This record gives sequence, structure tokens and C-alpha cells, in this order.
Amino acid sequence: MAPFEARTSTEAGRAVVSLAGECDLAVREELMTVLLAAVGSAPVTVVDLAALRFLDSSGVHCLVAGHHAARRQGHLLHVVNAGGTVAHVLDVTGVAELLAPLVNDAGAAPS
Repeated sequence: MAPFEARTSTEAGRAVVSLAGECDLAVREELMTVLLAAVGSAPVTVVDLAALRFLDSSGVHCLVAGHHAARRQGHLLHVVNAGGTVAHVLDVTGVAELLAPLVNDAGAAPS
């Protein structure tokens, strides 16, 4: 199993959380902690999934919970760069549409 990694950086008033490896029940607490810290630190949080190879229902739950936490604070959380099975999971659950970036959320859609 590929190790999970979550890195947070800030750029232009947004928090960027980059996820890599495999996101499953074993890393749920780590992911939730990282997402909550990010949504509390910036008005927009972008979760970059380019290097994420696996996402299970616990990871989907964390993304949705992070979205709700952001909304409670008047903030936004979006996912970008999902590919392969991760994109498929997000699509079939409807989460891809829920967490799609908005144009003009802070000037432009994140890439």
C-alpha cells in the first residue's frame, strides 16, 4: 500500500492541501485534522488530488465534512486534479460536482 501524505501550503489567500498515496480508513483522522486546519486558516481551501491513487468512503466523508466545516465559517473547499479511480469515486458519489471549483471564488478557478 502506498503511504498517505497530506501537505498544506498557502498561496494568494488560499490554503492548498495536496494529497498523495492512498486515502482510506487508516488515515481518516489525519485527513480530517489537516482539512479542518486548512479551512480555518483561509477563505478558500483547494484540495489537490493529482497524486492521490486511492480514495475510499472514509476519505469521501472527510472531504464532505471539510466542505461543511468551511461553509459554516463562510469559506469554500474545492477539489481539483482528481484522476483515475479517485475521479470515478468522486463522480459516482456526486462529490465531484459538490466540490467543483467555482470561477471567481477568489479571482479565478484553481488549477
